[in-house]
Formats: sequence, C-alpha cells, structure tokens
Amino acid sequence: MAENVKVWEEDILLPTYGIGKAEKNPMFLEKRVYQGSSGVVYPYAVVEKIEDTCENKSYHAVWMENEYIKVMILPELGGRVQMAYDKIKKRHFIYYNQVIKPALVGLTGPWISGGIEFNWPQHHRPSTFLPIDFTIERCADGSAIVWVSERERMFHQKGMAGFTLRPGRAVLEIQGKLYNPTPIPQTFLWWANPAVAVNDAYQSVFPADVNAVFDHGKRDVSRYPIATGTYYKMDYSAGVDISNYRNIKVPTSYMGVNSRFNFEGGYENDTKGGMLHVASHHFSPGKKQWTWGNGDFGQAWDRNLTDEDGPYIELMAGVYTENQPDFTWLMPYEEKRFTQYFMPYRDLGVVKEASKDLIFNIDSVETSKVCFKLYATHLQHIKIVLRNDDGTIYHEEELDISPKEVLEREVNVGDAEFSDLTFEVSQEFAYGSRVVLRWHAEDDEIRPIPDSAEAALPPHEVKTNEQLYLTAIHLEQYRHATWSPVDYYEEALRRDPNDARCLNAYGLWLLRRGRFDKAEPMLRHAVKIITKRNPNPYDSEPIYNLALCLKYQGKKAEAYELFWKSTWSKACADAGYFEAAKISVEQRRFEDALDEVERCLDSNWHNHKARALKATILRYLRRNDEALALISESLKMDQFNYGCRYEQYLLTNDGALLNEMKQMLRHCADNYNEVALDYQAAGLSDEANAIWQIAIEEDAANPMTYYYMHRYKDAAEADYSYCFPNRLEDIQALENAKLKNPSDAMAPYYLGCLFYAARQYDLAIENWELSSQKAPMFPLVWRNLALARFNKQGREKEALGYMQNAFKLDTTDARMLMELDQLSKRLHHPHAERLEFLQQYPKLIEKRDDLVLEEITLLNQVGKYIQAKRKLDAHIFHPWEGGEGKVPAQYQICRVEMAKQNIAEGKYKCAVGLLKQCLTYPHHLGEGKLYGAQENDFYYLLGVAYDALGKTDEAKECWEKAVLGPQEPAAAMYYNDAKPDKIFYQGMALRKLGREDEAYGRFYRLINYGKQHVFEHQTMDYFAVSLPDLLIWDDSLDTKNVIHCKYMLALGYCGMGDMKHALKYLAEVEALDNNHQGAQQLRSFIELRLLP
Repeated sequence: MAENVKVWEEDILLPTYGIGKAEKNPMFLEKRVYQGSSGVVYPYAVVEKIEDTCENKSYHAVWMENEYIKVMILPELGGRVQMAYDKIKKRHFIYYNQVIKPALVGLTGPWISGGIEFNWPQHHRPSTFLPIDFTIERCADGSAIVWVSERERMFHQKGMAGFTLRPGRAVLEIQGKLYNPTPIPQTFLWWANPAVAVNDAYQSVFPADVNAVFDHGKRDVSRYPIATGTYYKMDYSAGVDISNYRNIKVPTSYMGVNSRFNFEGGYENDTKGGMLHVASHHFSPGKKQWTWGNGDFGQAWDRNLTDEDGPYIELMAGVYTENQPDFTWLMPYEEKRFTQYFMPYRDLGVVKEASKDLIFNIDSVETSKVCFKLYATHLQHIKIVLRNDDGTIYHEEELDISPKEVLEREVNVGDAEFSDLTFEVSQEFAYGSRVVLRWHAEDDEIRPIPDSAEAALPPHEVKTNEQLYLTAIHLEQYRHATWSPVDYYEEALRRDPNDARCLNAYGLWLLRRGRFDKAEPMLRHAVKIITKRNPNPYDSEPIYNLALCLKYQGKKAEAYELFWKSTWSKACADAGYFEAAKISVEQRRFEDALDEVERCLDSNWHNHKARALKATILRYLRRNDEALALISESLKMDQFNYGCRYEQYLLTNDGALLNEMKQMLRHCADNYNEVALDYQAAGLSDEANAIWQIAIEEDAANPMTYYYMHRYKDAAEADYSYCFPNRLEDIQALENAKLKNPSDAMAPYYLGCLFYAARQYDLAIENWELSSQKAPMFPLVWRNLALARFNKQGREKEALGYMQNAFKLDTTDARMLMELDQLSKRLHHPHAERLEFLQQYPKLIEKRDDLVLEEITLLNQVGKYIQAKRKLDAHIFHPWEGGEGKVPAQYQICRVEMAKQNIAEGKYKCAVGLLKQCLTYPHHLGEGKLYGAQENDFYYLLGVAYDALGKTDEAKECWEKAVLGPQEPAAAMYYNDAKPDKIFYQGMALRKLGREDEAYGRFYRLINYGKQHVFEHQTMDYFAVSLPDLLIWDDSLDTKNVIHCKYMLALGYCGMGDMKHALKYLAEVEALDNNHQGAQQLRSFIELRLLP
C-alpha cells in the first residue's frame, strides 16, 4: 500500500543576488509594450537595480514528497515550484537553478529562471518575485496539497494553485482556480512556465498534429518541426528542425495551435529522461517553447540568471489561452477551474500519445517490426492491444504496470503499413471496460499552414460599426499597449449615436476608470435603446452596468431597482442578485438579503464573496449553526476566503482562528483592505473598521487604510511611499477626504495618480495642481505634473521647470535625476551642459545602470572617448530584456571613434586592436552578441587599417565580410533591425573590392528609401512585442521618421560622393536631434577624411 505523502515546512538558505529598493515614484509607462500587450505596471512598484554580489538568504520553503517525486515550493518568490525531482531516474525533471539570481525580465523588474512559474493574469506575472499567501491541506486519501494564492493589484483578480502529490503517483498535479471577485468583467491568461535544462541533445516534444507554430500575437508563422522559411529573422530555407535546441541561434518563441492532443514536453536524447505536461486541450490548448537561443546572446542571459546551471528552455502550457497575448474573459464573480499534470518520464523517446496515467511511444525498428514503449505514472492493471485497421491483432497482453519499469515490446507486424496501426490500452471500471489511451498514426497528408494575423485597420478605414465594436473589444481584451479602443467606440458612435453595443461598452470603459459622470448618460442611452420596444431585453448587461454606475455615485435606491431588473437575464443574475443583496444588508433588510444571496448562489455556486456575505447574513439572523456549516463548506472550496475565515472567528470567538488568518494575511495591507472593503461594500462599517484596526496593530496599514476609516489626519501623515490607489472604492474615499479635510495635500495627490493611471488626464492634472498648492515642498507632485504638462499638454517649458523643482526638493532620488536628464535630452540640451550637471551627483549615478550609461553616452558625444571607454569597462551592467543593444552600442562607439582617429593619424595597429574588441562582447556588458549581428563598419575599417599596413589579404577578407547582411533599409524600431549606416559601409566595402556598381546600388537604396518615406505619417507597430525603451517623455514618431530618412539621405549622398547634399541632410539631422549618434559618427568619418 502506498505511503501517505510527506509535507513539511522548513527555512532554507539559498545563494541569492540582491535587488535594489523598489521605486517609490508611481510608474505609469503608458506606452510600454511587454510580451505583446500593455507593459503598464501601476499600481505595482518597480525594481530597476540588480546587485552584483551573492550571499546566502533564508527562505521559507514548503516540501512535498512521495515514493517517486520530491518538490520544493517557495511562497516568498511568487509561490513557484523551485525544485521537482524524479527519485527513480535520480534527476531534476524541471530545471533546478541552485542560485537565486534575478535579472530585469519581469513586468516589474526582477525575475528568476528555473522551476515552474505561473504567468497570470498576464505575462510575466507582476508578483513573480513577491511573497504570496499559502496554506497546506492534508487529504483523507493520504494526498497533500500546498495551496498558494494572491489577489493581484491591477485588476484585483484572485488566482490559486494547488500543488498536489498523491500516494503512489509519479505526477505533480496542479489544481488551478481563477476567480474574478469584482463586479465588472476582467481578462486573464494563464501560462504555466516550466523550465527544463537543455544541451545539444535536447528535443521539444509537440504532438504529431502540430504542423505549424505561431509567434507572439500570431504576427508570424513557421512550419513545424522543419522550418523552411524566415522566422525571427533567421533563414531556415534549407529546412531546419526547430524542435532541437541546438538549431535555434536567436531568442525564439513558438506556439502550436489547433492540436487535439493533451500533451507537450521535452526529451533528453542523451540521458533518456524527459518531462511531460498533460491537460485537456479543451481548456489547455497552449503549447509553447521559448529559448534565449543557442548562441552568444543566449549564453549571456544564462550568465545573468545563474552561476553554474543552465542553459534552459521553457516549455509553457497555456490554459484558456493558446498564444501570447491571448486573453480570456472572466465575468463578474466567475471562477474558472482546471487541472494540469507535470510528470517525469524516461527511456521512451519522442512521445506519441499521453494521459495523466500513461505515456506511449512507438517506432519502426525494422522492415516488418515496430517497438512500442509504455510508461505508467502509477500502479495499474491494463490490457494492451496492437492491431491493424483491418482488425488483425499483432500483440495482446494483460498486465500490471507501474512507474518503476518501462514496458517495452518489439512486435512483428508483417507487411502492415505503420500508418495502419492502432494501439489501445483499456482498463476495467465499475461500469465496465473502457479504452483509456488510443494511438493511431497521423494521416500522411499535406495540411495547410494557417495565415498569420492581420493588423487592425485605423477606425476611419473600418467599414462597419460591427467591426468597429469588435476591434474595440479585442483591444480591451488583449490589453493592447498602443492602440486605444476609445477611438473605435467614438468612431462608431459618430456614425450611429444609437449603437447600443458601443454605448454600453464605452460606458463600461468609462465606469472602469471612475468617470461615473460620463458613463451614466451613455449607459442610460443604451438602456433606453434596448428597452424601447421590449422592457425585458435579451441582454441586460447595460441595465446591470447602469446600476453599478449609480451605486458608485451613491444613488442606491435606483441602483437596487436596476440590479433586480438585470437579473431577469440569466447572464447577469449572479452579479445582479449579489449587488442587490449588499444593498439590502446595508439597509438592514437581512431577510431580503438572504433571499437575494441564495438566488445568487443558485446561479453561481462558486461565488466566494457571496458565500462570505451569506455567512454574515446568517450571523445577523442568529442562525449560527447554518453559518458555520456554510463556512466549513466554503473553506473546502477556497481556503483563502478570508471573509469566511473572519466570520468563523466572529461566530466562535476563537483567537486561534484569528491568529491563523493573520498569519495567512502576511502583514499585507492589500490583503486586509480587500477583506475590509467587502464588509464596507455591504454597509458593515463595524466589521470593516475592526479588520483595519487589526491591520494597524499588525503593522499592515497604508495611507488608504486610514482614508477608508475616515481617519483623515492619520492618512495625510502616513508614509506615501508605495501607496498607489487604483480601486473604484478609492475614488469615493479620497473625494470624501478632500471635503472633510481640505488642508490634506495627499488625498488629491493619490487621486491624481489614480486618474492618470486610468488615463483620465484632466482629473489627474486638476488633483495634482490642487495638491501642489497645498504642499509646494512635496517633490513627487511636481514630478507627476511635469509628466502631464509635457506628455498631455505639450507645455514643455513648464514641464522642465517642474521637473527641476522636483529634483531640487529631493536631490537623493536617483530616478528623478534620470528623468530630469532624459527630459533635458528630449529637449536637446547641449551635451556638455547635461554632462556637467549629471557629474555633480556621482553617488546617484552609481545607483542606476541607465545613469551610468547616459554619462558614458555623453562622454562619447562630447568626444571624450577614452573616459567613456574607461568608465564603461569598469562597470557591470544588467540590461532589461527587450532593451538590449544600448550598452554594446556605447562600447563599440568609443572604440570605433578612437580607431578612426588612429587611422587618420596613421596608428593602424592601434586601430586594429580597438576594432577587434568590437567583435566580441565582454561579460560585464550583461549581454551577448546576437547571431547575425551587423558588423559592417568594424570590418570595413579593419580592412582600411590592414590595407594601410600592407596586409592586403587580411584587408580583402575583412571587406568581404563587410558587404554581408541586410541590404534593404528599414524603419529600425528594434536594435537588430537593418541599420542604414551598416548598409553605407557595405557600399564602402564594395567600392574597396572594385564592385562599384554594387556599391552604388547600396547608396541608391538609402537615398530612395529616404525620399520615399520622409513624408509618411507613422503609427506604432500594431504587433509590437517588446519595445526597447521604458518611455518617459513622449516623442513624435513622425519627427523620428523624418530624422531617420534624412540620415539615410546623408549616408547615401556621402557614399555617392555628393558632399553638398550629404552635408545638407547631415546638418538637418543634427538640427532636429543633437543626440543622433549616427550623425555624429558620419560627421567624424567625413571630417577625419576617411572617405576613399
């Protein structure tokens, strides 16, 4: 008989690289693109510093172990599975990174590799490096579950994962529960992210019906497993198996689609060990591989993330999603549940079929023979049959099978075709025999490759209101970073002011952002339209949304009537009854409230908030036994139902229950606020205030705690750091504070942050201005006003003055110094002036990589290349993922410019040494050279130096290398896009090789592109996946395009020898952007007389 699963808690020491202190400044980052959707981080704080030193740090680990598997979970690091060990094979079947070494990869900064991470409600999860709630459940059958849970702060959704080991089973089972505890629809994705250690023998295992894979956003598609086209700018035309890690040289994602199979995984062809994920494809269609790439670039990221382990890839499993981004809706108070299984396996090879119980592979071994292998995840009695489609049975066997042995049989199938074979496993159940696993070879037929996605049309080009509405909903659902649904709603309503769908959707959009005054008339209009001929519409969502809007404005009587009316439609019954019940409780009509909450639960048995409210109602009705029974039932569904836990304490007065709850709440102010606000929403101020009082006693209060309690003086004096309000309830609390305590400068400051994050800029500015009048010595309000003045009002001079004032008020804030300098840069202040100002604050510069890099850049721009080189070579950099290329650019610029000077001075050997350094990336840069990097200028100049040294063969070899690479000019949004100066040097090298016609071709390409595109209006790439900058100060895409095109014209005319036009366009580039380093390098090339 299998032994009970062991589960225990233990404090352990792990080598850990530290991180910097989180930024206290609110971060809005409205145009940041991250993993194909919005990279907004508010209301989270961002960490932008990674330390270079490692020391042991204590973590509270939860361990689980049965006969076959041992697992370690770290609740303090997002609740991730840090280790999963196969006791039979004696190997980690999930990549075990033995050091905690964060890099700037996560949405809010620090992220670590290894284990199993859970990306929810977006990618990467904001709390991936933060502590979350956990508890342990021991089951009657000997199983154990470690539950982890959190309420994420952006949209206040709740996510739970139950890590389960069962006796006698070689499977890590993960029960997922995702709940929307808010009264409005929310979107989410869930990607379980297991990492696996890889080498040249590693192969990803996707089902046989996956013949094509998509990139992020389905913007590109490739055949699979043999890629035959261009994917991630790699030429696979020769036919390359991209299921093999060794064949992928650059960072690459690919996601399978439309598979009817329930598994994916990977296999080590050398050690014969593998990992498999199994889940029903009906809710888990997502099958993805991600790699940093098997090259210098990927190896650098491995170094950033580990000391001795790696490399690794991620074999991600998407639930309710098949792509990134690909979000699913959760309706108000809806819960979605699912189960995923992660399991080790061995000796099977590339799996053909799998379930949570069995894993199967079959291959031809000789002309008339096949070999099949079967692995079981637990002891079971089975019957197996291998037969032909015509019914001929080649092998039949009944046996017991367990994880301890792999069943392997070699069978003679005569002249049968492999494609005609069927393998079946059946088992006996109480109701009879059933096939539990069946395999048949995929049909040998050509299947079409699906088309990649198309960008949305601009609103004025969309032909119908239907498509305007659907596009807007898509942009909302996918959290699009740069395109706004509002533009589509407004265009639709301009064409048809009575479009009820768009009125309702736009009204809800405004409601989400606290613009109740604007949402109400829009929603009233929608309700009027849908009830014009029928008072009982098919869809009552506009009625429900109007009721919600009225409730937030305190118009409870009308809201109550409309909530009830909305329940006439099944879709809104759950939420409508629940909202009505809260109003009834507030009015002390507990019998009505009980009826309403029971109706709610009839529609949604897993409305966990309704369960807590029902327990409260039963307590007020003195039906304590019923309340306790309900609570017991509810906590079996959700152990983190803190409302039920608090009711249990109130009903029993058992201090141990309260202490257990406090331990689970982790001294987290947001946790306490969520529980108390649920009581306050039902008018139960006594209970709410009691919970907030506990929070204060537990040192778990923030300024909003006091605002909710109407303790306005305490709120105004509380530490403002990391207080970033974003709830609709916060609006009322802060507006009340403005009325009750007019001298409080912080309430309008917080409101301004809330409204700016909600993109309601007029209200944000109004509140920040009020705050600045009340607290003129508060630096952050001036900093925030500077953002608004520059980005939303175009008042650049004021913005600069406000930013200077903000830094003057707090000269210890390194980020504020960076933002001030970036504003000076955006306003094209002289480089020497900026450098002199920055260098007054060397201690602040040391705190931030971006300030160090900006000082180096300025040294390059003022021609102090030796100083730039010395400073750069002495610093260890930690780049953001997606922001690569900036540090190597300055590393190369100082060396190239020094080499150019050496060539001009006849110091050719020195030039050669400097240029060779440009071809390799030292580790302290924090990144490696991307496969296919464009190095045309380095090789051209090396050729010039070698030629001057009389080494003609070496010179020719360098020039031959200098002509390679992309030849077509491009917009160059990303650092690995084709850059015009590289094409220029191709032309120069071709000229050196005597291929003048080809050289002219390169130069004409630059000129023609510049002339053709200089007047084009530019829009942000619809499919942008990761923009390289955390944009602070807005810039004009049209102006950047003009600069880019004129730079091409200067390069092209320079190559043609038309120096009149070359210098004309170069001067225009410099006048438009004095920070354009390409222009600086072209001018030095001309002035040093390096033109042949």
